[in-house]
Amino acid sequence: MTKRSILGAAAALALCLTAAPAMAETLLVTTFDATGEGSLQAALSAAARSPEATVIVVTDGGGRIETSDGLTYSGASALRLVGNGVTVASAQNVTLLSIEGPTDIALDGLRLEGPGGWSIENRGDADGPAGKGIFLDVGDDAEGVVRLHLSDVQVSGVAGHGIHISDCTLADDCGGGGGGAGEGSPASISIQAVNVRIEDVGHGRFDSDGLRVDERGEGDISLTGMFLSAVNVGADGVELDEGQAGSVSIDLISSSFLNNGAYCNPARLESFLPEADEGEFDEGAMAADAIPGPISGSPDDACFEREVELYDDGSVEEYAFGIDVDDGFDVDEAGPGSLFGTFSLGEMSGNLDEGYDFDEEDAGDIDVVFTGVTGTGNSDDALKLSEAGAGNVYLVATAVEFTGNGGLGIVAEEENDGDLSATLVGIATSGNDGGDLGVEAVQEDDGTGIVYVIDSEIADGIETEGAEIDPD
Repeated sequence: MTKRSILGAAAALALCLTAAPAMAETLLVTTFDATGEGSLQAALSAAARSPEATVIVVTDGGGRIETSDGLTYSGASALRLVGNGVTVASAQNVTLLSIEGPTDIALDGLRLEGPGGWSIENRGDADGPAGKGIFLDVGDDAEGVVRLHLSDVQVSGVAGHGIHISDCTLADDCGGGGGGAGEGSPASISIQAVNVRIEDVGHGRFDSDGLRVDERGEGDISLTGMFLSAVNVGADGVELDEGQAGSVSIDLISSSFLNNGAYCNPARLESFLPEADEGEFDEGAMAADAIPGPISGSPDDACFEREVELYDDGSVEEYAFGIDVDDGFDVDEAGPGSLFGTFSLGEMSGNLDEGYDFDEEDAGDIDVVFTGVTGTGNSDDALKLSEAGAGNVYLVATAVEFTGNGGLGIVAEEENDGDLSATLVGIATSGNDGGDLGVEAVQEDDGTGIVYVIDSEIADGIETEGAEIDPD
C-alpha cells in the first residue's frame, strides 16, 4: 500500500467518524466544571433524555474536567461528542465515561486520564470495581449493530480496562477466553478507531486489557482502524472475545502493541511457585492430594495457573503451574464463526506472552493477512494461529519481519479436519526460540497442509508436521 493510499484510507475513515447524525440537536459545553449548567455531564444528561440524535461540542479547545464520580450517558439515542482535546480526569478509582443504551456513539478529540500508579501491590479492585476509561454496556435487548466510533482519543492511568465494550450479562465477571460464562444480546459490535492511544492502563486488576470486547450473543465483532496503539497495558493490549455464534473481523493499518501483559510479572511472582512446579507420574504412583495445591498468599493469586491431569483411577498423571502473562493482541472465537484479519504496517514488540495470539475453537476458519508488520522481543511467539474445530487456517504474510522472540516467529496449527495453507512472501525471521526455530506449521488430523515459501529468509529454520513445504 502506498503512502497516498494509506492517507486516503485514513481520510475516508475519519470522514465516516466525524459525520454528524442526521437531524441531530447540538448542545454546547461552556464550562470545565464537572457538573452544573453548561457542564459536560449536564449535556450528557440532556442528550439521554432526548429522543433525537445529539451532538455535544466542547466549545473551548483543551481544558480539563476533574470528576470524582465519572461521567455517564444513559440513553437510546445516537450521540456524538466533540471534545476538542478536553481531558476528563479523576484522582479517584472510577470509570471516567460510562455509556449505556445507545447503538451509535462517536467520541472525537477526547482524553481520559485516571490517577495512575496502579500495580499488583496497589490494586484498584481491592475495595470495589477497578475504574475504566470508557465502558460501553450493550443493552440485553440490543439488535442490529452497536457502533462505537473513536477518533483522536487517548486513555491512560486507569486501574481496569482502558476501553471495555460488554455485550455480556456478567460484565466484568464475563471472563476471557471467548468461551467464558454469560449471555448477550443478538446485536453485533463494530468499533472504528483512528488515532487512538491506550497507555498505562490495567495495572490495578487482573486481566484488565487496553481494549476489551466481550460478545456473548449471536452477533459479530468488527474492529477497523488506523494508528491504534496499546502500550504498557497490564493484560492484553487488545482482547476480542466472541463466545457464541458469530465471527470476528479486523482491519488495522499502522497500529502498534508494545510492552503489554506484565501485571502478573514473573519477576515479581516466581518466588510464590512451589519448588516442584511440574511433575509427571506413572499410574497409581501419585495421589491427587500429595501434589502442591492452589497458590495462596501472593499479591494476586489469580495470576497463577494450575493444571492437573488424572488417570482413570484418580491418581495424578501430570501437573504444572504457570504465571498468567498476557499478549499484545488476543482474539478468541469460541462459537461457530470465523476469524478474519488484515494487518498492515504494524509493530508488535516487547509483550510478555505472544504478540498476535488468535484461537478459533469451533466450526469456522482463521483467515489472516499480514503485510509490512514487525515483531520483536515478545516473550513467546510473535504470531500464533490455532484452529481447534472443523475449520481451516489460511495465512498470507508478506514483507514481515519477526526477530528475537522468546517463542517462534510464526506458529500455524490446525488440530482437526480442516486444511492449513501458509503463504510466506519476502519474510525474514531470525533469532527466535533462541535461534532454534523461526516458523512452524502443523496439521494434526485429516486435511491437507502446505507452506509456500517465496523469496524469504528464514534464518532460524522452518518445521512442519502434516504439511508440505513448497519452496521458491
